[in-house]
Amino acid sequence: MKKNVLDDLRRYMEAQYALTEKRPRPQLPAITISREAGAGAITIGHLVAKILDQRCPGDPPCPWAVFERNLVEKMLQDQKLPAALERFIPEDAAFPLNDAVETLLGLHPSSWTLVEHTTHTIRRLAIMGNVILIGRGSNIISAHLPHVFNVRLVAPLRERVRQVEDYYKVKSVVAAQMVQDLDEARRRYVRQYFRADIDDPLHYHLTINTAHTGFEKAARIIANLVIEN
Repeated sequence: MKKNVLDDLRRYMEAQYALTEKRPRPQLPAITISREAGAGAITIGHLVAKILDQRCPGDPPCPWAVFERNLVEKMLQDQKLPAALERFIPEDAAFPLNDAVETLLGLHPSSWTLVEHTTHTIRRLAIMGNVILIGRGSNIISAHLPHVFNVRLVAPLRERVRQVEDYYKVKSVVAAQMVQDLDEARRRYVRQYFRADIDDPLHYHLTINTAHTGFEKAARIIANLVIEN
């Protein structure tokens, strides 16, 4: 799976470089996905990319790339920072005292600096286009870009707990705690670093309850939003 993701990203970057040789360079669309834990964002993101690759191949072809857990890896590469820093960059707001002590000890740059780097990478990818950016306030960062479509994925708590239980092969009580912790962490991240409410519907073009649609239909809805615009 890791190799496939890296191969997809390599093809994406090669296609982007090929596009720079064209004058004028076309503006490619992009998608951001904000999600409740267990609502299926990663699965849906890859399904959307597959649909758009098939229905909008482009000339020359420029495959869609999904950036989720690999978004931090991309930022560290862009900034020429050690890969070991990844563990210090959760999608959460850092506790100020811990962050200050770790920064003073030279374990990592400040959390604000790391978020600035991540923001720069997200903005650059959004401008390049043909990307699906999952989480980390990507919809807030790209809100001023008219070619970016912002989507929010939600589902009832019981459905999300079941998804996490199945995905991680954990007991229901553990899955429920994971869902609660992830949702709270993501709210803190967006609130602290972007002064925004992750649940505000005005931040999104579209909100989908994936319990009603299922993952495949949700992916088709998102792909159609891009194709029809």
